[in-house]
Amino acid sequence: MYFCAIFCVTVLSTSSYSINVGGELLSLEKPIVMGILNATPDSFYQHHEGAEAIRLRTREMLEQGAAILDVGACSTRPGFTPPDEKEEMRRLREALSIVRKEAPKAVLSVDTFRANVAKMCVEEYGVQIVNDISGGELDKNMFRTVAELRVPYVLTHNAQIDGQGSLQFMAMLLRNLGSVVEQLHECGVCDIILDPGFGFGKTLEQNYILMQNLEVLHELDLPLLVGVSHKSMIYKLLGTTPEEASNGTTVLHTVALQKGAHILRAHEVKEAMECIKITNELSECLT
Repeated sequence: MYFCAIFCVTVLSTSSYSINVGGELLSLEKPIVMGILNATPDSFYQHHEGAEAIRLRTREMLEQGAAILDVGACSTRPGFTPPDEKEEMRRLREALSIVRKEAPKAVLSVDTFRANVAKMCVEEYGVQIVNDISGGELDKNMFRTVAELRVPYVLTHNAQIDGQGSLQFMAMLLRNLGSVVEQLHECGVCDIILDPGFGFGKTLEQNYILMQNLEVLHELDLPLLVGVSHKSMIYKLLGTTPEEASNGTTVLHTVALQKGAHILRAHEVKEAMECIKITNELSECLT
């Protein structure tokens, strides 16, 4: 019964999705990795400053199999103080010019909650995806801007839920996400990727309730991105540090894949790709 449940979730959730990136379809029939490139001095784990560091990071992630590079210039760690818009743009222009020179055809995502920053990255550097950790809450122009840019949008759930118990928590989260998806469709956004927002507005227990019930989100019939890499739900549970969370990251990546995740947003691309290869092989053995 247990193995059958894994098989059904994985196959049913990955059989038909694709996203339009710059006029080409990126298939999500098999899970892919979104590699993280932090062009900021204050990220909670890993950051890359300077032309050579950014160039090497870009090359490393692509060689290891990343299908998307997610470039950010504004830390989103708990309690973060964001740079102003001008500084975020400066950092991104510097980073994206290097990334585009190193990998002109790479699929790029920009990690920003500001509509003007997203617009600049798409129009000046051909960035194909907007990844907004605020779910549109920090810039009310974001949905309209993404619709005008005609790029896929990563919708992150970033809100506190006070529901008691697993069923109530998941029901409220599903309802919240569904409401925002409707808003995005009304604005004209076609390609939406769901990020349930591990670590954003959630207690430690709620993060694990979410992971345990991740397959519930397939009810929204959208591709699912999971971002747990080195997050506090790992190192706080284990009593360690972000730097010591590699093994925990791999464990949660494996669980997420078994529950039908389509995209793993990861710092260590090689290890995430190995998780995908192994879980794909397990799925093949069940057919």
